[in-house]
Amino acid sequence: MELPQSDFDRIVFFEHARKTAEAAYAKNSQDAENLTRWGGALLELSQFQSGPDSIKFVKDAISKLEEALVIFPRKHDTLWCLGNAHTSHAFYIPDHEMAKAHFAKATQCFQEALEEDPGNELYMKALDLSTKAPELHLEVQRQMANQQSAAGGSSASNVKASKKKKNGDVKYDILGWVILAVGIIAWVGLAKSHVPPPPR
Repeated sequence: MELPQSDFDRIVFFEHARKTAEAAYAKNSQDAENLTRWGGALLELSQFQSGPDSIKFVKDAISKLEEALVIFPRKHDTLWCLGNAHTSHAFYIPDHEMAKAHFAKATQCFQEALEEDPGNELYMKALDLSTKAPELHLEVQRQMANQQSAAGGSSASNVKASKKKKNGDVKYDILGWVILAVGIIAWVGLAKSHVPPPPR
């Protein structure tokens, strides 16, 4: 199946952002802004991967964002992006208790981001949604279990494959709000990094 042009454009954009950030990191590993862009690009790209590759991209994003916070511990956009990464990771985990630990980390990140930039509506919305995320995760897991049991043992293998695809689609729909917001931040960061210096 062919990707829609908009998805293809996003992949190209964020892959370019990832490679640019990786090259910049080789020159200066202490640039928290660059690490944040890198983490955001990885998080964006994670949605175009499948299964274990998606999780690997999310874990790599978390690693880059945590590295940025070692350099600049109170960087609010990095904290917010890290919260989104933990939320994404949680939705990939079927075990509800393990997922709750990631949701708790996400909530903490969103809270800290809001403390650093009070009144930021995006951070307030993320914090609000993070409190509802564990319930949503539980509901998604319940629906997936119901769909799998409804498919039953007598279903043809192509029906099972279709159900698994639908289950994956639900996860991607849930992650959509997270990924879109991270994409905007990464895009703005990349655009800022390519602005010519003001004339003197």
